Amino acid sequence: MLQKSIEDALNKQIRIEAESSQVYLSMACWAEIHGFEGIARFMYLQSDEERMHMLKLIKYVNERGGHAQITELKMPKTTFTAFQEMFEELYKHELFVSQSINELVHITFESKDYATHNFLQWYVAEQIEEEAQAKNILDKINMIGDDKGGLYLFDRDILQITAKNAAVKQT
Repeated sequence: MLQKSIEDALNKQIRIEAESSQVYLSMACWAEIHGFEGIARFMYLQSDEERMHMLKLIKYVNERGGHAQITELKMPKTTFTAFQEMFEELYKHELFVSQSINELVHITFESKDYATHNFLQWYVAEQIEEEAQAKNILDKINMIGDDKGGLYLFDRDILQITAKNAAVKQT
């Protein structure tokens, strides 16, 4: 059985994961209409992944005797001045999600809810990957600068990375 405080904290994280999916989806739309096929596909897949993170939390809350709550979401940013700005926003968002997960882990530890603490370790590891990926992409973008040829190659590269990651997740 989940303690009410843990259930509330998990429900907050469910909303954050849903909003994360929306953030990526909004970025995918922006990239797609600006001709960034690779970036758009990457963002669509990331949106799906964030939704799966949300669903995993929902299932956990419900299986542990709680009641997962689906709430209203904050509208994500829909326009960007450049793709660099979009990826800077993405990196900041991943840092925010990591902070939220860490706070949730801390709450479970203080409450001696070791089952939930253990369950959340997957999210901790996942956020390490998400932050590293976002930082790596942002570093590449900063190296490209204003070089349009570099941007074209970057979009192709991220398309290949996305295809490779999708293949790995299917196995």
